[in-house]
Amino acid sequence: MQDSRTPLFGRRHELVGMVHLRALPGSPASAFTPEQIVAKAVAEAQQLAKAGFDALIVENMHDRPYLADASGAHTVATFAVAAAAVVAAVKIPVGIQILSGANLAALAVAHAAGASFIRVEGFVFAAVADEGLLARASAGELLRERKRLGAEHIRIFADLRKKHASHALTADLDMAAWVRAAEFFSADGMIVTGTETAVEPDLTELAAARATTSLPVLAGSGATPANLARIFAHADGIIVGSALKVNGAWMNELDAARVRAVVQARDAMGAR
Repeated sequence: MQDSRTPLFGRRHELVGMVHLRALPGSPASAFTPEQIVAKAVAEAQQLAKAGFDALIVENMHDRPYLADASGAHTVATFAVAAAAVVAAVKIPVGIQILSGANLAALAVAHAAGASFIRVEGFVFAAVADEGLLARASAGELLRERKRLGAEHIRIFADLRKKHASHALTADLDMAAWVRAAEFFSADGMIVTGTETAVEPDLTELAAARATTSLPVLAGSGATPANLARIFAHADGIIVGSALKVNGAWMNELDAARVRAVVQARDAMGAR
């Protein structure tokens, strides 16, 4: 039977590396100038691209604690400059995620910077996250803004059952229902994560997502060289962040040996 799934970035078993911007101006941990933030992001992006990653996501994870909508001018301005520099520095697709919930801002940054996709929390349904009640799904407003900008080429990957959140409000919905809703609302792909950063997705839920849609399905957390193959059994791509860092901690610097180990584990599967 022919595989009808939509290609992700053009090959099987794709790796998406996280570029965690240093804390942006105005956030509690801010300690670097915009120029330093941009330079660090470009260096990390080039390192991951050279190592063999197929795509990147630029994200402001160091801006904790997160706002429910981090679309302040000081955040978006530096983020846009950094994103544009990363896009210019590599020849692989670049995605944007602005924590937390700043999906319209992420779309605007992607459009201005020439990025290829955005990662969207809260695309469908509501949740209670550690930054508060996320009461409004963003799909309707986001897709209208994408149309208004003429930015339909920017793909939207919907983060289902957002990590670091309670989903008691939607406890009667299984993963297949989440996928059907996101697909009905015109997502371009699905992301399934564990409950927290660096936690592997539930493979039963990942398999259910894969079985429900022909759209790309990505695993969004918890990948390591040791579990890469079993995650790829149910996913077109895997987003990797923590496993690439010193001691496997997301807030640390990239570890060249860990970066190589992840790529080698994927390549051992015959992806090249």
